[in-house]
Amino acid sequence: MKTVPNIHSLTKPSRISAAKINISNLRLRTFIGFNPDEKTKQQDVIVNAEIQYRADSAFTSDDQDDALNYKDITKRMIHHIENGRFHLLEKLAADLLAIASDSEQVSYAEVTVDKPHALRFADSVSVTLSASRD
Repeated sequence: MKTVPNIHSLTKPSRISAAKINISNLRLRTFIGFNPDEKTKQQDVIVNAEIQYRADSAFTSDDQDDALNYKDITKRMIHHIENGRFHLLEKLAADLLAIASDSEQVSYAEVTVDKPHALRFADSVSVTLSASRD
C-alpha cells in the first residue's frame, strides 16, 4: 500500500505560496440598476470569487479553525446581495470584494459580478475587481 508523501517537504515558501479558494457561479437575485423598472424588479446576478490565503497552518494541522471559512464568506455575500439595493455593478462588486478580503489571512481576492441579459445581444455584462494585501 502506497503512503502519502510528507507534505512538510513541500511547505517551503518557494513551493507552496498560498491556497486558492474559488467560489463559482453563485446565482442570486437582487435589485440592481438605476432605471425605474430595475428598481422594482429583482434581477439575476452571478458571482465568482477567487480568494488566496496563507494556508500553512491549515494543511499541516488539518484543523478547520486554521483554514479560511469559505462557508461564512459565502453566507455573508448571499445576505448582502439578497438584502441590498444597488445602482451599479461596481458598487456590488466592491462590497463583495470587501467581504472576500475581510480576513487578515487573505493575501489576494478577486470578485466578478455578472448581470445576465443586461445587454440585448450579450449573454451578460460583468465587472471584476481585485485587491491584494502587501
